[in-house]
Amino acid sequence: MADSVHKKYLWAPALLLLAACGQQPALPAVAGGASTVAPSTSRPPAEPGTLAALDPCTLLSPQDRSSAGVSVLGKPKDIAGARACDWTVPASFGVTVTLDERNGLADLAVAKKTATRTTVGAHPALRVSDKKAADGTCAVLLGVGDSGSVQVDVSNSGFTDTTLACRRAGTVAGLVEPKLP
Repeated sequence: MADSVHKKYLWAPALLLLAACGQQPALPAVAGGASTVAPSTSRPPAEPGTLAALDPCTLLSPQDRSSAGVSVLGKPKDIAGARACDWTVPASFGVTVTLDERNGLADLAVAKKTATRTTVGAHPALRVSDKKAADGTCAVLLGVGDSGSVQVDVSNSGFTDTTLACRRAGTVAGLVEPKLP
């Protein structure tokens, strides 16, 4: 299953492109495809203090959304078997927060030339962007223990201004991080 997440990051530009348009991405068959997630109330109870106990769509409160410039409610998604929430601000940008309970930072396939090690609050993180591509996309990947991660992906409408996308991803990651185990 770790291979499907690795393949997800090989397809990250396509996922970000489609996420910004508010469409469900079509993943390769190996990755299992994308589908809508049932509401979190249908999940079995999770152990408190774990990623499984979190609902990605509740990680941005109304105040957080305002701080991040997000004026819409999030929509639950499933990305390669991981629970996610997508907020698409029409004609501006989209942000997706994905909770991956199976893959820590070390397990994620990220091109070294696009990743910068950093920290967000108490969590180790990677900022991932291809400044040469200047495609208006950026991700902040937060490590949660050895086997979990939270991925904040941002794509700007028009796919321009990667610096702005990274600033937005950093803002959202900073708002989400204090709520993580």
